Amino acid sequence: MPHTRPYRIFNAACARLEDITPHLRRVTFAGPEIAGMNTWAPDQRIKIFFPHEDGRLPQMPDEEDWYATYKAVPVKERVPMRTYTIRRLRAERQEVDVDFVLHGETGPASRWATRAKPGDRVQISGPNRQATEIGGGFEWKPPRAPRQVLLMADETALPALVGILEQLAAREDPPPCQVFAEVAGRADTIPLPAWPQLDLDWLLRENHGDPRPGTLLVKALDRARLPSGGGSAGGVELAPIDIDETVPWELAKAGEGEFYAWIAGESEAIMAIRRILIKERGIDRAQLNLMGYWRHGKVYD
Repeated sequence: MPHTRPYRIFNAACARLEDITPHLRRVTFAGPEIAGMNTWAPDQRIKIFFPHEDGRLPQMPDEEDWYATYKAVPVKERVPMRTYTIRRLRAERQEVDVDFVLHGETGPASRWATRAKPGDRVQISGPNRQATEIGGGFEWKPPRAPRQVLLMADETALPALVGILEQLAAREDPPPCQVFAEVAGRADTIPLPAWPQLDLDWLLRENHGDPRPGTLLVKALDRARLPSGGGSAGGVELAPIDIDETVPWELAKAGEGEFYAWIAGESEAIMAIRRILIKERGIDRAQLNLMGYWRHGKVYD
């Protein structure tokens, strides 16, 4: 009997490797089970389970509450797990592309992607093609006809950003869209979809003395086209968030608003953007997706 739950565990192996930029490596995973994978949005998140440091392969059970099983294992004995975005799924060919930001030996995912070779095996928790209902794991839920879209991303959110732009470009009448993409340098930029009402600004840290990641995204708000705050600036209370313990993750409400923002990157930068947009500029938080994809200087267990 086929599983009909939203997510399931897929066994897969590295089939191909492609260096998109000096710091972005595409890994194509393949295997018969990928035929049963699905994706619901261009920023669809998945969990990848990597081998232990001693080479033992992940053996996550394909069960509904796999996370409880995972958490029940002592931290030091757990298989490494990280969250990534589906860049492109070709279920009919039993393949899925995932783009990895390479940052040396500083974490299990970058270490694995740096050393990966065809045949290396992983497991993936991803959407189930036979699911009877749509699950979660994505935040791109724009209004049907927004009059202005703001997209902001660093290199960790670049795969999702490209997918979002591809979806918007495919519309019969793509909306006006302003994009700020922060990367290390010119060599890390990639071709992006374009249309007449899209304004793209690559923010290159190498041109600004290599500041802390996210700094340029925060400064870019001075050039962002934003709606009127409706007089609420300064009067909004923001709940404190300890970003060393909690990932900042605040989501827009589905609706028919004219302005819609999708912003993802380093957590401290996201917190600064959150404060500026909501408290200083008075933007309705219901129009904002603010997502901390990673934390500078911290390696999570």
